[in-house]
Formats: sequence, C-alpha cells, structure tokens
Amino acid sequence: MLSHIRPALVSMGLFTALLGLAYPLAVTGVAQAAFPAQANGSLVRDGGGRVIGSALIGQAFAKPEYFHGRPSAAGNGYDAAASSGSNMGPLNDKLIDREKTDASALRAENPGAAIPADAVTTSASGLDPDISPANARFQAPRIAKARGVPQNEVTALIDRQIQQPLLGFIGQPRINVLALNRALDARFPKGG
Repeated sequence: MLSHIRPALVSMGLFTALLGLAYPLAVTGVAQAAFPAQANGSLVRDGGGRVIGSALIGQAFAKPEYFHGRPSAAGNGYDAAASSGSNMGPLNDKLIDREKTDASALRAENPGAAIPADAVTTSASGLDPDISPANARFQAPRIAKARGVPQNEVTALIDRQIQQPLLGFIGQPRINVLALNRALDARFPKGG
C-alpha cells in the first residue's frame, strides 16, 4: 500500500508547488513587469498622489454638478465585494418599479429628452465605470446649470472624453465617468 500512496503524495506535493506557487508567482511577476498599472487595479490618483478611485470600478456621484454613472446592483451601490447583477428578469415587478422611478426622476431633470437605456439599467457586474455618450449628453443640461457654464462647453468636454470601441468594432463608444468628472473639475472648477 505504501508503494501506491508515496507516488500520489509526491505528485500532489510537486503539482502543489508548481501550480499553486511557481505558476502564480510567475504570472504575477510578468504582470507587474509588463502592465504594472493594470496589475495594481488601474488606480486613479489626484495631484497629491492620493488614490481617488479606479478606472475599472464605477463610483457613486450624486451631486448635481457631476455626471452620474449607471445604476448599480452591487451591494449598496458600486460595492466591489458584492459585485453582481440583480438577476431580475425584464418582467420582474421590482425591476420595473425601480426603472419607472428612475425614468420619472430623469424626465423631471430633462423634460422631453429621450432617456438612454444605460441611465436606468444596471450592468452585469453592477460596477461599470462607463456610460454611453448619449447618457453623458442627456446629463449635460443639469451639469451646465449646476456649474453655471454654457451647455455647449460641457458637450464639447463630453466629446473629448469618448473612447471608441476596441479595434474599431469590439464594444460600443463609452465614457469613463471618473475621468469625465475629473476633466469637468479641471475645466470648470467647483466654486469658480
């Protein structure tokens, strides 16, 4: 029996060391050397070097002078520890009620304008950091009014922040909300 157990234990130890230690350390080392920003979470820092967010995880911006991201179904909103969709189907009453409530608030904010789908729907992870250009343009009148600046200047800022689909055809045009709000603060400082 020992002759059968010994090779099994040696194999288990070898593969644990190889696949449980050596491989993860090698992949981590390559990632740190080749893509250090991405490997460390794509952190965004302010002028003083303080971390203010991640380019990969959305944040809740609620003030009227900021662009708002997509609604989040992750925990209490953009909680990376509770990343998931709501798993509510299109006929779920709770989902329908939430979307109607959100749409009513958006109609009051910008009467007569078409509400972009991503302004009332959550992403699969609940952490999407991006919005569509249509969603950003929908919010432009509120931003312009709250900041006391011309709407066409806010729209021009939006247009400069649009990221095109990968390779020109993978995905949709999008705007990172954190980057857009930082550009907004740089161009039209709060209180100024």
